[in-house]
Amino acid sequence: MSYPWPLDASELFGERYPQMINTGLPVGDVDTVRAAVTDMWADAPGGWVHEWSKLAAAYADAGAHDRAALAYGWAKFPTLADASKRVALARQLEQYQLAAPDFGLRFRRQVLELPYRGGTTDVPVHLLAPFDLPAGRPVLIASGGVDSWKMDVHGLLVLLATQLRLQVLAFDIAGTGESTVPMTGAGGAELVGGLIAHARSLGSGVVGHVGISMGGYFSARSGLAGDVDAAVVLGGPVEAAFTGARKDVFGMDGIVGNALGFDAPPTDEELALRRAEFSLRPLLDEDRNAPMLIVNGADDVHVPQHDTLVFQGRRDTVVDLVPGTGHCAVSKLPEVFPTILGWLDRTLNTAVEAAR
Repeated sequence: MSYPWPLDASELFGERYPQMINTGLPVGDVDTVRAAVTDMWADAPGGWVHEWSKLAAAYADAGAHDRAALAYGWAKFPTLADASKRVALARQLEQYQLAAPDFGLRFRRQVLELPYRGGTTDVPVHLLAPFDLPAGRPVLIASGGVDSWKMDVHGLLVLLATQLRLQVLAFDIAGTGESTVPMTGAGGAELVGGLIAHARSLGSGVVGHVGISMGGYFSARSGLAGDVDAAVVLGGPVEAAFTGARKDVFGMDGIVGNALGFDAPPTDEELALRRAEFSLRPLLDEDRNAPMLIVNGADDVHVPQHDTLVFQGRRDTVVDLVPGTGHCAVSKLPEVFPTILGWLDRTLNTAVEAAR
């Protein structure tokens, strides 16, 4: 189920421009698309999906499959609200797989059948690992958020796999990307639990979880519950972001509404009621968390500072609210990511030694 909603394309460019160019697309090409787009939903010249797909097709024809995958990723952004967006996702996957031989890593795509609400559901995952992966290494499960999915955060996944010399299992959270089930707190966490169990069978048995944006909600959940050996929460909402008093910006109400499975724009009351189910307050009130690293930008317009600072004072928890940057500290990731890598390296290696 899905639906389009009123959305100003120019506002999205204003918010996401740093992300577009920081992930590997040339500034000039992004600027050309930005100047051409006049409508968010029209599948015609001037339409978001049309102009981004035009750029992506040019990259594909030139054999630049990595850039084609990135551009098709922006074509299907921010959610699969219509047929043209779904076509763009299929083409992104095609180009991503064509680019895989040049990743500099071992790549494997697999579809896992995982338990879900008394039955099962298929969950496509991407496995990235160094060619010379040492034996007995931990495994990281990792995901992007509600609008930037596993292929969209490829560059960060490569850094994790190469710098930490371990295997990364990338997935789309429930309600997004290739997921076929709506996003719910409990249902999404059940799928994460299945992924954790699978990941424990792939390496040393030690598993970490890295979540970005709404993916950080699920890494916070698995970390607070003690289901993993280490959890990194990058820009994750956990409590205040789910209160009905907050007003969404940059189309986030429609993005979230689609992920939750609505087939038409929900009322404010319907959206607030569904969101309230996601609060992690019950887990925050407990004291059984795994080691956790909580990072976000101080100027985040989507996630209140409370959802980062609420972790201060917890045992085995490091909190970093980064000044001068916004959601997921995206404009300062070159400064922030070495901290994440260093913390994960120390924490996972300690867990491996303890498990021996």
